[in-house]
Parts: sequence; structure tokens; C-alpha cells
Amino acid sequence: MKITLTTYQIAGYLMQDTNAKWSRSGAFALADYLQELENDTGEEQDFDAVAIRSDFSEFPTAVEAAGEYGWTPEPDEYDDANEAAALSWLNDRTSVITFDGGVIIAQF
Repeated sequence: MKITLTTYQIAGYLMQDTNAKWSRSGAFALADYLQELENDTGEEQDFDAVAIRSDFSEFPTAVEAAGEYGWTPEPDEYDDANEAAALSWLNDRTSVITFDGGVIIAQF
């Protein structure tokens, strides 16, 4: 027996996971991403908050996310230039979900 979850339900369950601390915007962006992934692959996914928390991380900026994996910003660049460079670096290595307020990356 299965129940199909809506985007709002998925985001709600994500936000209830106090170990992950997803922001509201991040939870909705991740819920959209997971539903699109399911639609693109044609494969039904089981909702597993622990697995999602283990597979994805939310960061306020791409610079911070990339920094967690060893990328270093250029000291003479603008903040926007470093953000764009970090985002490009991340996109070359993993799945990146951008949203108003931050980025979510798949662990790599």
C-alpha cells in the first residue's frame, strides 16, 4: 500500500526533521527536485528522511558549500564572482539545487 505525497507534504516532512534543519525555501526546493527526479526516471521513490538528510546538504551560499569540499575563493574577486565560480565548481562535481536563500548539494 502506497501514498503519493504532494510537494507540500514532502517539504513539511523535511522541515519536521530536526536533525537536518532544512529551511522552508530549501525544503520546497528539495521536494521539487525529488519529484522531478522521480518523473524524469519514471521510478517511484520511497520517502526516507534519513536517507535524504544523508544524501543532501543545505548551505546559505555556493561559496560555503564548495569550501566544505576544499574549494577556495579568489581573494581579489567580487563576492558575486566567487559565488558564480563556486557554483560552477559544484555543478562540475555533483547535483546542485539553487533557490532563493541558498543551495542544496548532493553529497560527493
